[in-house]
Amino acid sequence: MAQNATVNASVTANSNDAFAKPNLRPESPNFSSGPCKKRPGWSADALDTRVLGRSHRSKFGKARMEEVIDRSRAVLNLPDDYLLGVVPASDTGAVEMALWSMLGPRGVDMLAWESFGSLWVTDVLKQLNLPDVRVMEADYGKLPDLGAVDFDHDVVFTWNGTTAGVRVPNGDWIADDRKGLTICDATSAIFAMELPWDKLDVVTYSWQKVLGGEGGHGIIILSPRAVERLESHTPAWPMPKIFRMTKGGKLIDGIFRGETINTPSMLVVEDAIDALKWAEGIGGLEGLLKRTRQNRAYLDAWLADSDWAADLADTPETASNTSMCIKIIDPWALSLPAEKQAALPKRISQILEAEEIAMDINGYRDAPPGLRIWGGATVEPSDVKALLPWLDWAYATVKAEIQAD
Repeated sequence: MAQNATVNASVTANSNDAFAKPNLRPESPNFSSGPCKKRPGWSADALDTRVLGRSHRSKFGKARMEEVIDRSRAVLNLPDDYLLGVVPASDTGAVEMALWSMLGPRGVDMLAWESFGSLWVTDVLKQLNLPDVRVMEADYGKLPDLGAVDFDHDVVFTWNGTTAGVRVPNGDWIADDRKGLTICDATSAIFAMELPWDKLDVVTYSWQKVLGGEGGHGIIILSPRAVERLESHTPAWPMPKIFRMTKGGKLIDGIFRGETINTPSMLVVEDAIDALKWAEGIGGLEGLLKRTRQNRAYLDAWLADSDWAADLADTPETASNTSMCIKIIDPWALSLPAEKQAALPKRISQILEAEEIAMDINGYRDAPPGLRIWGGATVEPSDVKALLPWLDWAYATVKAEIQAD
């Protein structure tokens, strides 16, 4: 008995040496799913600060706003007749601006398979109180039945579920002859996944995801069909100023030429311009996609050999290449009480933070217990590759701790 106690104490005291630590460390430990890692080589010294302390309505301030719009359009290969504007309150503000401004004339199909999609469902059902709403939900790891969507309705969905690591594989399920609008929250997909613009009427995102920018500002992209809806529909509810995109039944087109609804942070704008210049320098959208795909490929190769981890997504086609979510499948772990299963990934993330190997990789609080690793383009593929052996080391370490308890 005393000998067992000594062994257990030794394992506990030396749990970080469950086996040898990997030799290679990521250059950057930042794998957060938002705000996300800054671009490689980022420095505040690279930002043009001449506009700070100037009015955003000044000729120079407006020119900087126009530049961030024009560079965004160019990197995204946006069709000429689509509009892009900077709006308040990050992606949340952009999505809600679209919901409050455009919904009402038709029934609505709401698709939700993770936390943020569920938030938009709550907006439509409990805040807007729309009468003709179908909610199509799926558990974490799965997609709703995309074939059951009614495109006579307006359709609201996320392209990539940030908290579930599950994305729609493509836009083939979206009808070309749809009568309703498609409103797509693409904040953790844009700049990392190919978006079929002809299938999307409203697209929203924010700078702090794939571009590694700062929060607080949203982007809204409108198709001609979305503009037509805005100019032909008057919402039945009061419209806060920060949601208004029309005046007297006409689009406020200044929003899409750098005239923001409220005062933007020009420092954040400069940071976004810096990120877009970096994107241009690595080959534009194709360069961003290549880096993100490589990050996903490294994770896939590691998962194929893992005996304790698997992707949360049910199928490879729907597995995210940005918010890459991992579940634990080791039979030993699954036999633990629920509270200990939940503690496992949390402890793994704590150990890796203490080692300064990986920051902020514990799964989202509402998701099943697991890890979430950001694979967007600002993350170096070599850092993802270097991280993976550390996951094995951390899991073995935590397993030894629990077994010794």
